[in-house]
Amino acid sequence: MDATSSPVGLHRVLEPPGVLPQAAARLDTDPRIRPDEVRIRVERLNLDAASYRQLHTAHDGDPAAIRAAVLEIIAARGKMQNPVTGSGGMLVGVVDEAGPRSPLGLKAGDRVATLVSLTLTPLEITDGLARWDGRSEQVPAEGHAILFARSIAAVLPADLPVPLALSVLDVCGAPALTHRVVRRYEGPGGPVVAVLGAAGKSGSLSLAAARRAGAARTIGLVPTEAERRRLADSGLADEVVLADARDPVAVAAALGEPADVTVVCVDVPGCEHGAILGTAPGGTVVFFSMATSFAAAALGAEGLAADVTMLVGNGYVPGHVDLALDLLRSEPAVRALFTAREGGKARE
Repeated sequence: MDATSSPVGLHRVLEPPGVLPQAAARLDTDPRIRPDEVRIRVERLNLDAASYRQLHTAHDGDPAAIRAAVLEIIAARGKMQNPVTGSGGMLVGVVDEAGPRSPLGLKAGDRVATLVSLTLTPLEITDGLARWDGRSEQVPAEGHAILFARSIAAVLPADLPVPLALSVLDVCGAPALTHRVVRRYEGPGGPVVAVLGAAGKSGSLSLAAARRAGAARTIGLVPTEAERRRLADSGLADEVVLADARDPVAVAAALGEPADVTVVCVDVPGCEHGAILGTAPGGTVVFFSMATSFAAAALGAEGLAADVTMLVGNGYVPGHVDLALDLLRSEPAVRALFTAREGGKARE
């Protein structure tokens, strides 16, 4: 194999030429690595919530059809990138081989979680996903994946079950950016922070991060009475309100006074306008959902004459792994919500 390589993976792009791996239609999954690459033996994929929801809806919840759709995407593209949502997820595996010039600090035998999206990670599956029941975002799998010099991965902590660690690391950018935004707030007494989709993985971590960073008050917005009770019992939010995040008027009414910071962690489309309407003038909206339409957000803010700063959560903030794991370990309510969401699998 030609030893020349690009730290961002340009050498793995098969088509179209000249684009970054995330924008590519197809990637090269050759298991032979360049000197600055790492090959991972895949153990488990974690599909992002928006992608799994779309696949589940498109195939009427049929597990076999969902499994076939995921396999087809990976085989056709050499990566897991849902063509509808554009999103992918991340994976857990064991380092098979690390090139001598890889800057990632990984060695053979390390069990790691990749912290870059599956939408840009060369991936080949060899077991037909035979052990996956199609009913969960977490996918037992066999195969290999390739990391580039500019990829990010974390060695899994020994004190946490793999499914639980994977769930946390999949969304660790959300609490880190929430913490940064809240900590830098310049108003008196700390900001009021509203989290849409607050009972989910990224939502519960973001609530905990906002409180740790000095939020004056936290509000969790959820769509169902069951989630409202569960979040209220956890104590993670000062107030829990019930509304469909896709209904802007309902969101604004449920929140009452607009929030200074609104964090969107909802995995369905159409939540942009509610987040904007529920944010105070001069406030900040942080979009973490891959279901977000950024055109809808920009045009919605313009149409509402909303003076808000809108941030795209890109999944990477320095220190994001350590912060998310510390929140999980130090906040029993966060861990309880994760375990409940995974139906007990987080204890495996």
